[in-house]
Amino acid sequence: MKNVEQRGLYFEEFDLDTRYLHRPGRTVTETDNVLFTTLTMNSQALHLDAAWAATQPFGQRLMNSMFTLSTIVGASVTQLTQGTIVANLGFSDVSFPHPLFHGDTLYSETVVTGKRLSSSRPGQGIVTMEHTGRNQDGVIVAKATRSALVWTREAHDAAGNA
Repeated sequence: MKNVEQRGLYFEEFDLDTRYLHRPGRTVTETDNVLFTTLTMNSQALHLDAAWAATQPFGQRLMNSMFTLSTIVGASVTQLTQGTIVANLGFSDVSFPHPLFHGDTLYSETVVTGKRLSSSRPGQGIVTMEHTGRNQDGVIVAKATRSALVWTREAHDAAGNA
């Protein structure tokens, strides 16, 4: 019997200008928001105080933006980087153009905007990805550019990681 293990993409498998849609979406809840916010010691009333948030411009609590960012990146893992990533190198151009609210469904997608072999780490390459999160109406709620160091297939196999 042949075994098939879920994995992400090797460096050479990432396609530039391809939109990877990460499904299913994730309907976010009040529990998600309160748990994430309190676990990360973020006491922002916009996430925790319904009465106060009701007096603010959006009229309700907002999902913690770091939860939103974490979720859109997390949704990409099984499709793009599971078992093939060496390291997450960083984020840039992070924005939250529209709030995400309790009960919204978050859909994630990624476009690979660049890739190059590492000059200092043979058998590994740097992939630049633009992650986007949209709510159920298609409105963009988060965007971030991310760079990750990933294995080439040959180097990964040679290192005994097959």
